[in-house]
Amino acid sequence: MHCTMDDLLALRANEGSAWARRHLDECSVCQTELEALYQRVARLKALPPLGPARDRWPAIRDAIVAERRRRLRRWSGVGLAAAAALAGLIVFAPFGPRQVDAAELARAKQQSATLEEELQRYGPTGRVMSGRSAALVAELEDRIAVIDGELARVGGSAAQLRHDELVTLWQERVTLMQQLVDAHVTRVSYVGL
Repeated sequence: MHCTMDDLLALRANEGSAWARRHLDECSVCQTELEALYQRVARLKALPPLGPARDRWPAIRDAIVAERRRRLRRWSGVGLAAAAALAGLIVFAPFGPRQVDAAELARAKQQSATLEEELQRYGPTGRVMSGRSAALVAELEDRIAVIDGELARVGGSAAQLRHDELVTLWQERVTLMQQLVDAHVTRVSYVGL
């Protein structure tokens, strides 16, 4: 009967049993195996230490910063475009026709309904989102709620609000709904859900 690997490891650590020490003195097979064990350990110790090829943090940080800047530019562009459109409506509205076509109002209402259906299709309430995304979504929903309050106050009567202002409210709602859908869809595609 020869020494097991556990016996040889114990002998290497000077913790072997008396039987294993006696056997090792008499058995050339176990002596050869113990010598091979010493050589394996020496070869393993001689291996170069493993480490990453290079530090990837600067590249990851640069990618994150670039993505944040891209998103900020995109949202800034959307905000500027909305502000410019609103300013254009305010400045040029007196020069245009006073009454807007009823088809324009119907089109804005239809776009709003379509965007709400699209938002429901994504089911955003059951998804996890970052704090920044949640704040953006909450702000957009609050702005939509303000416009909905204005529309409910008006109640569809043209006596309280001019027809073109009603269309403007619906168009603002459509713009905000599009931004809300974009916020959810962009997040969903970015996360890969």
